[in-house]
Amino acid sequence: MAETSGAPIARLSQAVVRYARGPSIGPVDLTLHPGEIVALVGASGAGKSTTLRLLAGLEQASSGQVALNAAPGRTAFVFQSPTLMPWADAQSNVALPLELTGVPRPEAHRRAAEAMAAVGLAERLTARPAQLSGGMAMRVSLARALVTEPELLLLDEPFAALDSITRRSLIEDLHRLWEVRRAIAPMAIAFVTHDVDEAVYLASRVVVLSAAGGRTVQNLDIPGPLPRPADWRLEPAYRQAAETVARALADAMPAPASATPA
Repeated sequence: MAETSGAPIARLSQAVVRYARGPSIGPVDLTLHPGEIVALVGASGAGKSTTLRLLAGLEQASSGQVALNAAPGRTAFVFQSPTLMPWADAQSNVALPLELTGVPRPEAHRRAAEAMAAVGLAERLTARPAQLSGGMAMRVSLARALVTEPELLLLDEPFAALDSITRRSLIEDLHRLWEVRRAIAPMAIAFVTHDVDEAVYLASRVVVLSAAGGRTVQNLDIPGPLPRPADWRLEPAYRQAAETVARALADAMPAPASATPA
């Protein structure tokens, strides 16, 4: 279980986002501590991505409280698609956040090369996005997020379009990189997924959002160490946790409409 001592890195308290058209999202209650990995699950439209945007400061709450305590420039966001600049090579894509904050180009590219090596792409520095597989492109996107040494890393279903083997490999990499950072400065991770097994394997805590408005309806602690031991998916604790989350997710779904009498 991840350490959760000290002040929260981010907190949403009864946060609501109201839209001119469509249903409101919330109220959402969520606290993230340094070094914690939290998965957000819920039906499509339940507000998972909106919750991440609130944590990133990309969305403003209509009511409630949002406390974001990461240092400026130390929150990173990985989207569902890699969103790489097609005209720039991989190293330049990764270096971009540093250059935008005034880091000299040689230093930014040196750190970008280190970040790419950390995600297994040391030999692809000069590759353009069109020359990368989907998994490689997502690794570049992850390296671009990690190059800033974030205190809070937000991931919005980044592995959803990848095959299962690539997804597993990237999750193992994410755990490894999180563990390396834990020895220096703990990095909190909030991860959106529709996959219950992925949520249970990745996270120390799973937050279930209601399909009706995105309220926080369950906070479920997941047992076992992070990173996961080999073959942890075969352990009874894993299967039991997955069933518990699946039941909570089913309970959060809207009740089926009653059949119309003939």
